[in-house]
Amino acid sequence: MRTIVLLTISNIFMTFAWYGHLKFRNVALWKVILISWGIAFFEYCFQVPANRIGSYEFNAAQLKTIQEVITLSVFSVFSITYLGEPVKWNYLVGFAFITLAAFFVFHKW
Repeated sequence: MRTIVLLTISNIFMTFAWYGHLKFRNVALWKVILISWGIAFFEYCFQVPANRIGSYEFNAAQLKTIQEVITLSVFSVFSITYLGEPVKWNYLVGFAFITLAAFFVFHKW
C-alpha cells in the first residue's frame, strides 16, 4: 500500500511538472523548464522510494504497470479539472484496454 501511495504522490508532482505549464504559454520556455525540473525533484523523492519499497513485493513489470495505471488516473483528473479538457469516448476505451493489460500482468497463470 505504501508503494501505491508514494507512486500516486509522485505522479501528481510529475503531472504538474510535465503538463502544468500548458496553462502558462506566455512564460519563457527556459523558465518553464527550470520550474518543471524543480517540481520533478519532488517527484523523484517519492518515486525512487516507492520503487525500492515496492520491489520487495512486486517485480519490475508489475511496478511499471502500477505506475502507468496511476499515471493515467492522475492525468485524467488533472486534464479534466486543471486543463479543462473534455473526456472523449476513445479515451475511455483506451483506458479500459490499459486496465485489461494490468489484469494480464497481475493474473496468476
